[in-house]
Amino acid sequence: MCEYFVKADPILYEQRTRSIRIRGMLTSIRLENTVWDVLAEMAEDEGCTTNALICTLHDEILDHRGEVSNFASFLRVTSLRYLRRCLISQEKQYQSLGESVNIDPLSLMTGTHHASPGASRVPGTGLAAVKT
Repeated sequence: MCEYFVKADPILYEQRTRSIRIRGMLTSIRLENTVWDVLAEMAEDEGCTTNALICTLHDEILDHRGEVSNFASFLRVTSLRYLRRCLISQEKQYQSLGESVNIDPLSLMTGTHHASPGASRVPGTGLAAVKT
């Protein structure tokens, strides 16, 4: 199992800092490249920019919780929950059609959006799926 994870391209877990203006205040957020990629996919699904999505998430958690503690961790967890929700949704869709879906492990390992031959992209996840 560990081999699968340690073979991930180091660029995926390299951190990148971005400056974002939230409620008029300029702030820096440091996240792993993979998290930035997922946030960009989320933003695309929402029809907005990554910065606009982050501002919306900040405002919504502030409204809901009254404070925003460890916002970078919140964004990491949000991206994981988004991917999980996409996979569950895709699985339900295939089950309703009487089909099963297998995620192409190569797309998980490399973080690429390229499907192998005979595979299609799982919407909103950047993962390749093969119907079985």
